[in-house]
Amino acid sequence: MTRHVTVTRHALLLAGLVLAFVAMVLVGLMVGAVRVPVAEVLAALRGSADAQTRTIVVGLRLPRVLLAAEVGAGLAVSGAVFQALLRNPLAEPYVLGVSSGAAVGAVTAIVFGMTATSMFALPIAAFIGAIVAITLVLAMAAAAGRGLDTHVLLLAGVVIGAFFNALILLLVNFADLETFRAAMLWIMGSFSGASSESVTIVAVWVIPALVVLGLLARPLNLMSVGEQSAFHLGVDVRQLKLFLYVGTSLVVGVCVAGSGAIGFVGLVVPHALRLVGGSDHRWLLPACALTGGGFLVFADTIARTIVAPAELPVGVVTALAGVPVFLWLLIRHEEGV
Repeated sequence: MTRHVTVTRHALLLAGLVLAFVAMVLVGLMVGAVRVPVAEVLAALRGSADAQTRTIVVGLRLPRVLLAAEVGAGLAVSGAVFQALLRNPLAEPYVLGVSSGAAVGAVTAIVFGMTATSMFALPIAAFIGAIVAITLVLAMAAAAGRGLDTHVLLLAGVVIGAFFNALILLLVNFADLETFRAAMLWIMGSFSGASSESVTIVAVWVIPALVVLGLLARPLNLMSVGEQSAFHLGVDVRQLKLFLYVGTSLVVGVCVAGSGAIGFVGLVVPHALRLVGGSDHRWLLPACALTGGGFLVFADTIARTIVAPAELPVGVVTALAGVPVFLWLLIRHEEGV
């Protein structure tokens, strides 16, 4: 009976999150320098609006909203997976330096002209950077011999992130002014360059990866309890961890390639959802995808309208929301709450 009630509650929560996500997408399409009523937005999506409205809604805003939704979903799910693997609510791609590593890969591809040879050069380079970053962080934590202690992980993430940010500055020091500007956008995060091509590239990589991660919800539940328990229940812990670290780094790398290094989405969203519906990854992962997508669409809408006609980097908005939550989580963790 209790299990049935829980399943029903999770189904209702997911239904509510679907509605909230659709609402955020509509807001993102409606709000901007030119306000478009919801009826005209729907008409533009059907192809029956006038040419100007179709250009604004479909040509300009829709790619940006879709890219923000994809990246937000990817970062939120990645944060939930990292937290399950490390059994630590403070773990997330930005804090662990993975986003910075992916940004180094992306900027390297831009500076050395790799993007001119293949449309997949940017996500592949970002993926390699993300893999290198998480490998270095975990190696530093293992070398400390404290069982992936929270303090060591956070310190390693900060150090690796600072190192990769320094590498970015070193790379752009030898680049022209336009490349330097693009690199700064990677560091702060922006959807201003969104296009149908970038939406397609991110979707081709991220959506299948999120589906596969969602299918691993049960092993993740076991891993979040403890590796020993998971092993005794038939989980190949070593192989699963390797697969999840690689798969999650792929998602982070492609997200950074699409938008730059956007922080704290993977921290705030999974934690908020655990407070609402618990830690069962069978509901948590799809909930993270919906909420992360909607949250980043909303954050980008604020970023491009709050100081219009100028535009804030979306990473600034997510950091303003995420830093207080991070500090609160850190205090709770130290107090053993």
